[in-house]
Amino acid sequence: MKTAPPDPNTQCCGREWCVRDSCGLTCAVITWLLLFYGEFCVVTIMIWPDTGYPIHQTINGIIFHALFVLAFASHLRAMLTDPGAVPKGNATDEYIERLGLRQGQVVYKCAKCSSIKPERAHHCSVCQRCIRRMDHHCPWVNNCVGEANQKYFVLFTMYIALLSCHAIYWGIWHFVLCVGKEWRDCSVFAPPATTLLLVFLMFEGVLFAIFTWIMFGTQISAICSDETGIEQLKSEEATWSKKDRWKSMQVIFGGPFSIDWFNPFIPPYIIRRSLEYSV
Repeated sequence: MKTAPPDPNTQCCGREWCVRDSCGLTCAVITWLLLFYGEFCVVTIMIWPDTGYPIHQTINGIIFHALFVLAFASHLRAMLTDPGAVPKGNATDEYIERLGLRQGQVVYKCAKCSSIKPERAHHCSVCQRCIRRMDHHCPWVNNCVGEANQKYFVLFTMYIALLSCHAIYWGIWHFVLCVGKEWRDCSVFAPPATTLLLVFLMFEGVLFAIFTWIMFGTQISAICSDETGIEQLKSEEATWSKKDRWKSMQVIFGGPFSIDWFNPFIPPYIIRRSLEYSV
């Protein structure tokens, strides 16, 4: 079978997989800006001034930047990883004949992208592709969340939630410290500017902590029940053999439990189903 030509809808900025969606790209950039705003506040307000608590500053600085790197890396991997797209336009008579289907065996074809549709795959109107085990399309990562990148998306929500909670704690601690010192040697900025920066940082932290903890819990619940968000929304009857909770977690995060589950730089281990019509 000939290799399908590159799909311009999923190519952007020289990447093999980067959805060319203006709304999604805008949301992704906003996410990065908000992350770097937190970095700006931490460096200029919490770390740069000499508050008299060097150990506290060092420990919290290491924690913040570790979470920052992990969250940013998880976002990039979720955004730039093919979520499990089915080859577009592969539902040709020649290819179906090559599958050697048994008599009475049914092959589902997507009318929108002319592809052979595997079990549990759904068509995404933004990516304009069928995505294996599609959970949903997330504009904040400008990509679908599917079988190949769900690990990265879950890690992104978890690390953003932890980063937000840490920023809230550190912001409150520093604000109380500044008030106690009457804003002396508290920031490189004047007290009014410092107050506004800290208030917005804590507001951002609360907003993102609530949103991402809810999303993280929803994702873990869906993984444990071996149902995607779309399947739950449509109340689809399970025609597949459901895995138990631990097996489902292993499939998404990478085999037996280890620290690799929490590492966005290690790709997930996906058990490929042995289908008669592998696509």
